[in-house]
Amino acid sequence: MPCPPDAPPTSSITRIHFLNQLLQPCAFQLRSLLDRLLTGVLAGVFSVVMAAPALATEPAPTEAASAPGAAAAKPAKAHKPSAAKNSAAKKRKSSAAQHGAGKGAKASAKTSAKGKANAAGPAYASRPEVMRFADELAAQRNLDGAWVRRAIGQARLIPAVVKLMQPPTQPFVKNWAVYRSRFIDDTRIAAGVKFWQNHAATLARAEKEYGVPQEIIVGIIGVETIYGQNTGSFRVMDALTTLAFDFPAAHPRALERSEFFKRELEQFLSHQNRLGTDPMLALGSYAGAMGLPQFMPSSWVRFAVDFDGDDKIDLWNSPADAIGSVASYFKAFNWQTGMPTHYPVSFDKTRLDMDALMAPDILPTFSVASFAAKGAVLESEALQHKGPLALIELLNGPNAPSFVAGTDNFYVITRYNWSSYYAMAVIEL
Repeated sequence: MPCPPDAPPTSSITRIHFLNQLLQPCAFQLRSLLDRLLTGVLAGVFSVVMAAPALATEPAPTEAASAPGAAAAKPAKAHKPSAAKNSAAKKRKSSAAQHGAGKGAKASAKTSAKGKANAAGPAYASRPEVMRFADELAAQRNLDGAWVRRAIGQARLIPAVVKLMQPPTQPFVKNWAVYRSRFIDDTRIAAGVKFWQNHAATLARAEKEYGVPQEIIVGIIGVETIYGQNTGSFRVMDALTTLAFDFPAAHPRALERSEFFKRELEQFLSHQNRLGTDPMLALGSYAGAMGLPQFMPSSWVRFAVDFDGDDKIDLWNSPADAIGSVASYFKAFNWQTGMPTHYPVSFDKTRLDMDALMAPDILPTFSVASFAAKGAVLESEALQHKGPLALIELLNGPNAPSFVAGTDNFYVITRYNWSSYYAMAVIEL
């Protein structure tokens, strides 16, 4: 089979997918091409801006903002990381938090080489209200009370986690071009090509079983943790307990977020108890998201799968489990096989009703006909789209915003992280 032409990707193909297609039939070129990529010679190939160009200081993605919290009927079969894996994980520096991206996009907070950013405060055993919560949790979940009190009591307040959840003190201007550059770069693209080639059979099996495209699965894991390079260095118990009981009061949704993290702490402890593992060993993002896909505890319980067939779920050390679990997540949120994620859109200013188009936000609401009636102009295959659409706005700082027409599948990606910028980064990576 001849090598495909050396051309940059277009809006219909991701950059990782393009390189994977380019390199697959030309294995002998792999080393030299990647060397050129890493030295910047091919930088121009990957800097091509797609139809919706151009979030400057938007926080890094974190799944904690969107991860569902209900427990699954069937407990997940996970196991704790080995001591060697824990040691390696401690050396990892976090980048974007969740579900950080981590958010990134449940990606993790950056820490210093000596771990000073993770410096711990007092243990929660000294907080009466926290110990009352431990007793209530044990009673509700029929867990050993002493075990729960010991686990929560050993958790420590992490000031860096509180700081990372503080609302911004200065207003920031969203900028898609800046946000995009954080996740679509040579390092992540090269790592994505290698990940795709190393796990091609597993990705193909996941797509066949769940109907989720390989490029979306690869994009999620790349944005979240750069394919396992940044899975987090915070103890999950510390992060979840800190956010459950010391979520910054200045945050406009402090009470709601505190309750969310209490539920996640409950899920995490219940799950660890079922597995008979030490809850103090697990490492994750500053929001408590774990593994290559940065699953929150409730997402692990509900959606994680044993995709390598070894009778346990390991999202830290098993790429196959991570791949299958991401696909399982999207399938659970009604990913529609074969449907595009978005279409280009322009506007007819003579009949444009921007307020009406923007009112539903990113929730697909408009038929093609009603979309057009409000001044949105679609072309080619978009005109044949059968489902609802949403007008997705991507701000570009001081420049004019970009727009795309988002489908139900675009909305599904935002269920992983509630951000249209995050979704576009996943799609374009």
